[in-house]
Amino acid sequence: MNPMPSTRTDPLHYLSVELDTLKEQGLFRQLRTLEGEQKAQATFDGRSVVNLSSNNYLGLTTHPRLRERALNAVRELGVGSGSVRTIAGTMALHLELERRLADFKHTEAVVVFQSGFAANAGTVAAILGKDDVIVSDELNHASIIDGCRLSRAAIRVFPHKDVEAARAILKELPASQRKLLITDGVFSMDGDVGALPGLCDLAEEFGAVMMVDDAHASGVFGRNGRGTVDHFSLHGRVDIQVGTLSKAVGALGGYVAGSRALIQFLQHRGRPFLFSTSHPPAVAAACLAALDVLIEEPQLIDRLWENTRFFKSGLQALGFNTGTSESPITPVIAGEAPLAMRLSDRLFEEGVFAQGIGFPTVPRGKARVRTIVTATHTRQELQFALDVFAKVGRELGIIFREH
Repeated sequence: MNPMPSTRTDPLHYLSVELDTLKEQGLFRQLRTLEGEQKAQATFDGRSVVNLSSNNYLGLTTHPRLRERALNAVRELGVGSGSVRTIAGTMALHLELERRLADFKHTEAVVVFQSGFAANAGTVAAILGKDDVIVSDELNHASIIDGCRLSRAAIRVFPHKDVEAARAILKELPASQRKLLITDGVFSMDGDVGALPGLCDLAEEFGAVMMVDDAHASGVFGRNGRGTVDHFSLHGRVDIQVGTLSKAVGALGGYVAGSRALIQFLQHRGRPFLFSTSHPPAVAAACLAALDVLIEEPQLIDRLWENTRFFKSGLQALGFNTGTSESPITPVIAGEAPLAMRLSDRLFEEGVFAQGIGFPTVPRGKARVRTIVTATHTRQELQFALDVFAKVGRELGIIFREH
């Protein structure tokens, strides 16, 4: 027997209205579906494209050493840990990974979280309270912003990379008040590098805790990919370093590096650590293999930067606005969202996948497609992508010069 049709009004109807607004603004996007491996030339939605949208900076998602370690871990230890870390879910592999990461980052200790987002949000929320204050770069990642809100601390935002503005904020605060000064190491939408040296000076001058989110610098900047702290030779001057295992490392997760006291405290008060099941053995094993690759195959990072310089200079020579990028993340700024989304769609139709990004992820009027090159892109693939950018850019009136 068929159930009687419901006469109840849909309490979530407002979501459909919001979605219609996104469609009117040109911001509604269908998810692209990856078919096969995550690699430089990949298949999305049945189309083979040069993939310029992946965080797989070094190509480690398919590296033979990571594959083998992950498979062996599944065979020996199973597919899951079965528990949170604080009950029965801490495996020898997890402890080995944390020891290796601490050695890699030149810190006393490390704790691994289930994601980079959880590492940022969980850390900020755990170490601060309502009587404290956070001084944060205006373009810091959403996970930092959420952690700030969860902490209930006062939030003071300074203009992007403006050290003097941050100084003015800190100067106003009581000397006795606990302060956290926080920045991204590499900003995910613009690809520029945080003002770490100047901010470290401020942290020391005003007695603030210094924190850096190095998600997009891990495996990219510094010796063997140790990050921006190593890049700027700031070891011992940054109290909290957040890194990711999901981007250049090629697997999944995030980590916090710092003093032993910080790490032990997060093991007792970091809510994502306390209430989420620990990494499957295959993930931890793959991350350990990735650390071996970073140490033993530095030529991958060299190749990443060679490709970055080639592609970035090619876009600039064509006349595209690439903003302030200093990393493998190179935005192509189109302006308004509908134009950026049209650019992304036309690129895809021509064989290049570069995702369109608009408000609220980036400010209004600065919508863009974000490109990310990897170590595994060939010069031919990158030149093909540049040729497509030239064709589509002229077609849409974003650039005018001949290629």
